[in-house]
Amino acid sequence: MLKKLRRALSQLVYIKPTLDLVWASAPRATVGWGILLVIQGLLPGATVYLTKLLVDTLVQAIALRNVEVSIQLLLMPCLLMGATLLLSELAKTGLSILRTIQSEYVADHIHSLVHRKSIEADLAFHEMPEFHDKLHQARNNSSSRPITLLESSGSLIQNLITLVTIAAVLIPYGLWLPIVLIISALPAFYFLSKFNRQYHRWWERTTPLRRQAEYHDFLITQSYTAAELRLFGLGDNFRKRYEGFRTQLRNENISLIQEQTIAQLGGSLMAMVVAGLALAWMLWQALQGKFTLGDLALFYQAFNRGQGLAKGILTQLSQIYGNSLYLGNLFEYLNMASTLVDPPQPKPIPIAPQESIELRNVSFRYPGSDRWIFKDFNLTIPAGKIVAIVGENGAGKSTLIKLLCRFYDPETGSVNLDNADIRDFSQAEWRSMLTVMFQFPVTYQKTVSENIALGDVDREIAPDEIRSAIAEAGATEIIDRLPQQENTRLGKWFAEGTDLSGGEWQRIALARAFIRQAPILILDEPTSFMDSWSEHDWLDRFRGMANGRTAIVITHRFTLAMRADMIHVLQGGEVIESGNHNTLLEQNGTYARSWRDQTQATPYVAV
Repeated sequence: MLKKLRRALSQLVYIKPTLDLVWASAPRATVGWGILLVIQGLLPGATVYLTKLLVDTLVQAIALRNVEVSIQLLLMPCLLMGATLLLSELAKTGLSILRTIQSEYVADHIHSLVHRKSIEADLAFHEMPEFHDKLHQARNNSSSRPITLLESSGSLIQNLITLVTIAAVLIPYGLWLPIVLIISALPAFYFLSKFNRQYHRWWERTTPLRRQAEYHDFLITQSYTAAELRLFGLGDNFRKRYEGFRTQLRNENISLIQEQTIAQLGGSLMAMVVAGLALAWMLWQALQGKFTLGDLALFYQAFNRGQGLAKGILTQLSQIYGNSLYLGNLFEYLNMASTLVDPPQPKPIPIAPQESIELRNVSFRYPGSDRWIFKDFNLTIPAGKIVAIVGENGAGKSTLIKLLCRFYDPETGSVNLDNADIRDFSQAEWRSMLTVMFQFPVTYQKTVSENIALGDVDREIAPDEIRSAIAEAGATEIIDRLPQQENTRLGKWFAEGTDLSGGEWQRIALARAFIRQAPILILDEPTSFMDSWSEHDWLDRFRGMANGRTAIVITHRFTLAMRADMIHVLQGGEVIESGNHNTLLEQNGTYARSWRDQTQATPYVAV
């Protein structure tokens, strides 16, 4: 029992950061909300008291049998009651408006926090299922939970204020009455708290299942899979899988809700019995002449409303606890610590490599994996030269790019720039020295110019620079054929978009890499989607485009590798051969055999 209590209290630590979050999002609306909340809390007690005053005055007026005098007696209580009801409606309307304002600001603020964390998080996080579970939990209802918790907290404060005023009204009739009000609401509070915990545990446990359902929904509805969906007849398969996940989730959820509803019904019935006994006692007192008709009206309203308030207070406490469970997931995500950090005092970074980029005794394996990608790996990339990295799939070429970009740090060893460990530099400054075209470039659903300008968002890109980058990527003819040339929107997600082939998209990505005049150029399979004619044209201009920059090219195409100053052959995470094209051919090793396989294949002869 104590363990459960400690666990419950530990969740309440998220209430303050949640309130801080709401305050940071909408401070003025929150102040107005607090003022109206206090007013709303005081008005019900005033209404109950005015009801007694109005009933007693009405009885007195009827006994006088004088209409004019009766109206005079009733005028003030009626005006006070009307003013109270009007003020209550105005406060209710104001609260509704302020809640809407708070909801909008809080939702945007939380989305901003989640986006920032997703951007700041290590690349390693994005490659782990556990991170995506946490991200899904953080995003799921995260924008509404703080407002729900705030409303529950506000309603709790309002109801506590009201309950105090109601208790003050009831105490003259019996000190035990406020105590009975609280006791009658305890069963419902217990069941609600219990099922809040149960539902949250179920919600956390089924996060991977919900993500699977959403993934299959994506496969069914997005253009990304539309062609294969039709060609291979995958639609019914994916739909049935989606329905299977949803059926399991739906049935478990319905079962939980049914169990909760039945238990809460039992708690409500117990509260009704208590209310009935208290009302019977009051009627008995009235029959004995101890209470007036006004007293009876006051008691009925006060006890009935007080019981609702007591139940509401306990319910709101349970809701605060329940919402804090979900907000715990949000703050756990936001508090995830990055393993890649800048040094307290970063070293100044050179304008460009002067000597070399060097990997020294690097050992690396991906988090959670026992397989070493590199073990005591060494590689030197001379400054201002073009270096090609070739090798079979799985040799470690893509991992090498991630280490060079400092998306990961090696477990042992170092990546050095001019004999300085890149961990001694600011991450932002180091990455600003790089421009990269990845193997599978992103197809941004923006105009041609916007797509290319994304390569260097920190400065204003002139139109002639866009055209120059297009030319360097060998994409001039492609862009000139588009309806609005550089102003053509690419992709089919938005109106008036024009889609491109894989090779054409690759040219756009190359232009995006070239627009950033960084001293280190990294290209991962830059010609993999090009046809042979386009590739030959681009290769003829490649050295001129590198223009003295330190260039690292990952490729399977030896027609590209042969243009490099130095070629390194990777196999099993090791450099097994190094040299220029002619040197490697003379060595007659792995590179030479692969060259012959690519360039001297036996022609196919039909029989």
